[in-house]
Amino acid sequence: MYVVTPTHPGFDGTPRPERFDTVADLAVAYLDLLDTLDLKGVMVVGNSIGGWIAAEMALRDNHGRIGALTLLNAVGIHAHMKENRVVDPRTLAPAEVSQLSFANAQFRPDFASFSDAQRAAAVANQKTLAVYGGEGFTYDPKLRGRLHRVTVPVLVVWGEEDGIAPLKYGRGYAGSFPDGHFAPIPDAGHFPQIEQMGRTLGAIADFVSTIVKPDASA
Repeated sequence: MYVVTPTHPGFDGTPRPERFDTVADLAVAYLDLLDTLDLKGVMVVGNSIGGWIAAEMALRDNHGRIGALTLLNAVGIHAHMKENRVVDPRTLAPAEVSQLSFANAQFRPDFASFSDAQRAAAVANQKTLAVYGGEGFTYDPKLRGRLHRVTVPVLVVWGEEDGIAPLKYGRGYAGSFPDGHFAPIPDAGHFPQIEQMGRTLGAIADFVSTIVKPDASA
């Protein structure tokens, strides 16, 4: 087993081709990458907008490359009820976004300690994210209605203390897939893989052993 961790074009100083301006463009690019690497049975794991990309990939996977999805506090769908919708981080100061994102203060970044170069990189990443997110920024209003077409098993892992994307939003996300499974992670916010790595990996391992490959451990 090995892991591929690509950097989204336009992030961390990488160029963004002009033709790349939606989350769907990223999804197709990563499916092309799976074709190039000739990988099958891939579990695509994505956090926040990465989860949105993963969902879009599954909708377009006509070569059968993907075997399962794991979405970690993903965005991308639009909640029916206003109180369950994702907070638009563009309306908040960085410190407010940090406070809402992490349940535990020790994990919150200290923006005052950032160098000028780090601040510039963060601003550039946000500008790129705004391009990909489009008008909705954190969602595509049509995505939720398409997820019934995803046939692979999907695990939706959710930090229970997420102030950006609430727990009910996560439950709604999981319920939008025909084979969706939900795993809440206590004492974690928008990044459960950071705040509760052990619990998050445990949820993924259980998903693999009981749902994705139940015969492998028999």
